[in-house]
Amino acid sequence: MDPLYNATDCNATSGTNVSVNCSDGFNQFIQPVWQITLWAVAYCSIVAVSVVGNMVVIWIILAHKRMRTVTNYFLVNLAFAEAAMSAFNTVINFAYAVHNEWYFGLVYCRFHNFFPIAAIFASIYSMTAIALDRYMAIIHPLQLRLTSTETRVVTAVIWMLALLLAFPQYYFSSTALLPGRTVCYIDWPEYSTVDFRKIYYVCVTLLIYFLPLCIMGCAYTIVGVTLWASEIPGDSSEHYKEQLIAKRKVVKMMIVVVCTFAVCWLPYHIYFLLLQFFPHLFEQRYIQQVYLTIMWLAMSSTMYNPLIYYCLNSRFRAGFQQVFCCCAPTVGKEELELKSPRYLQTQVSIYRASRMEIVVSTAVPPPAEEQKSAALPSCSPPSQPHVEVTWLRH
Repeated sequence: MDPLYNATDCNATSGTNVSVNCSDGFNQFIQPVWQITLWAVAYCSIVAVSVVGNMVVIWIILAHKRMRTVTNYFLVNLAFAEAAMSAFNTVINFAYAVHNEWYFGLVYCRFHNFFPIAAIFASIYSMTAIALDRYMAIIHPLQLRLTSTETRVVTAVIWMLALLLAFPQYYFSSTALLPGRTVCYIDWPEYSTVDFRKIYYVCVTLLIYFLPLCIMGCAYTIVGVTLWASEIPGDSSEHYKEQLIAKRKVVKMMIVVVCTFAVCWLPYHIYFLLLQFFPHLFEQRYIQQVYLTIMWLAMSSTMYNPLIYYCLNSRFRAGFQQVFCCCAPTVGKEELELKSPRYLQTQVSIYRASRMEIVVSTAVPPPAEEQKSAALPSCSPPSQPHVEVTWLRH
């Protein structure tokens, strides 16, 4: 069964049962035990890594003030969507794809067809929101950024649109009792003028894959050119250099996340687009193994993001070490701790004031007596102007 589209249809060729016939009780997709065991280990590994990893990501962000940024709030939404889809759909999908027999009733059949589209929509548009936020922060830094409240509103709108897009899958889902088994399928309405099923699948593929990837590709291309086209000026302050390096790291991490998502889901979308327009290509017995492989690759996208965060972000790495490693809990806490906003504002004000004092002290000319003495010849080396600098601890 298709976790997004549920191509199992009593009147059409499907991804997991070739030419399903509702009057035929024969099930040609029963596999040997050793094969089922290998696939079960592969799919259960996805669930374990995805659920644990994404829940740790959510904890790292919500439990530490330093991590509560606009970008990270969208990462929370992304982690929640991926963990939920992995927990509620991956194993069920595998169980149905192996034998093409539905054991879970009509209610879960509808949820099973409905939720994955909503979760994928929420995931990819959370990544799109991050790309646009990075674009505004780097290309238009003087414009106002999203507040935490506005970020929650954007997240709610994403989920509302996701649920609306997935609603047809819920509405038309049904189960059918065959002579030898029960199937979960989508009973699409048939019209003489339009093929509603094909139109829906094409629209879904465009909306949850190609369109957001095009938006993110354009945004990250412009951001990447801005951040990497020119080198850091030699006379830049350390603070400027650190900010630029931090922005580069965040953008690089998100580009890796987007590329991983695109690679994992591309075969899946190609598979089901071909299925809609060239169903005769799928009338082969080996298509079940092809489908299980493609579905595993797509579902595996839910477990890679925590690994990417760990490898490319020091704060997430410290958070994971705090959870899983007993050897360095102090380092993790120090990395994730945040001073209060008032403290940071005070430090910035003091820093600016000290910079102003330094500039003023170097610009003020020496007194008249010193000017006279400077006019007389002297064998001693000229004295350097005394500048008192107060170093701040950050």
